[in-house]
Amino acid sequence: MNPSGVISFRVSGWLRGIRIRRNFKCKIEAQKELDDLELKRMDTENSLRTVITRLPQEQLREAESIYQDFGALLIHPLRFYVQLGLEIQKSREQTKPLDAAVIAYVAEKSREHAKTVISASQLSSINREMQTFKLRFPHSMVADFTPEILTDYFERGAPSLKTYNNRRGLVSTFFKYAKRHGWIRTNPVKKTRSFRLVRRRGSATTLSAEKASQMMAFLEEHEGGTLVPYFSLCLFAGIRPCFREGEMARLRPIAINRETGVIHIEPEVSKVRMKRLITIQPNLRAWLQAYPLNRYSLIPKNMTALHRAIFKEFELSHDILRHTYISMFVGKFRSIAEAALQAGNSEEIIRRHYLDLKSTNEAESFFGIYPRMMQLYKT
Repeated sequence: MNPSGVISFRVSGWLRGIRIRRNFKCKIEAQKELDDLELKRMDTENSLRTVITRLPQEQLREAESIYQDFGALLIHPLRFYVQLGLEIQKSREQTKPLDAAVIAYVAEKSREHAKTVISASQLSSINREMQTFKLRFPHSMVADFTPEILTDYFERGAPSLKTYNNRRGLVSTFFKYAKRHGWIRTNPVKKTRSFRLVRRRGSATTLSAEKASQMMAFLEEHEGGTLVPYFSLCLFAGIRPCFREGEMARLRPIAINRETGVIHIEPEVSKVRMKRLITIQPNLRAWLQAYPLNRYSLIPKNMTALHRAIFKEFELSHDILRHTYISMFVGKFRSIAEAALQAGNSEEIIRRHYLDLKSTNEAESFFGIYPRMMQLYKT
């Protein structure tokens, strides 16, 4: 009650050290003022503000909670993280199951092989690794893989460092393919460890001229001489010997021209996909005449068993025939450059592993190995 007898509604108190004392004609106005002052008081204590928004209370509280929980970590506006999350979700929705992706990848590599972009051995390695990978993770999506998961996969069975690196390389190529097709954003293999291998290779293992002569004499008597063309080409021309997927497997008789004295190793035959010409030495010409390719196959039937028996009989290693040819060629002709051209190696490899292994006399004896019935071809 004012002295004048008029009734007023008073709001009074303290706010931020300031005394509040205000009169209003009606209670509604006083209540509104009280509410506004109360919000200001709460804003001072809790940084609350009055906002006008279309968002429901739950969404407002969720946004507030995000900033309270992650505020110090948010270096970009909240919209940036929302868009990033949506892109990840979209990527996840667009990815393929691992088994379907592997099928598509191997099919592409098969087409590359058909176009001679990759070799049969490369395709075989890719296919083996991809089938193992698929069986290891039968229900996975391509986007599921992390560097930690892949590291465990590469390290399975305590492999050598070389095997680990081989697995890593094959799987990395698969994920590059997946990234190119939009199934993943980044290649997870990039964040896995790779090992640098220090190669300590010494001189190549070779046959002596005497042992080579004994072996060729044995082959003439063994199985009717059916293996002579294969062994003579590997031993006296240095053609890479793998009869399943290597140069000998892809070589055709038409490429061996005794008239011109040259063997044509075309890119689709060569391991390094480069054409090279191999000079047919006089003794090789004699072997090919004594055992002509129109009567003898380059790769006979039952080659696996026949090949295994000879390698066991003479204690041969995989590339020893080719190594012998290169070292004997260097010994006879004393030309690293020419040996590199004939064998399809670099000069550095020849110098490091084949130089000075054979004397000129032994090399002459080696290239003097002729069929027993054709000594007249010696020159």
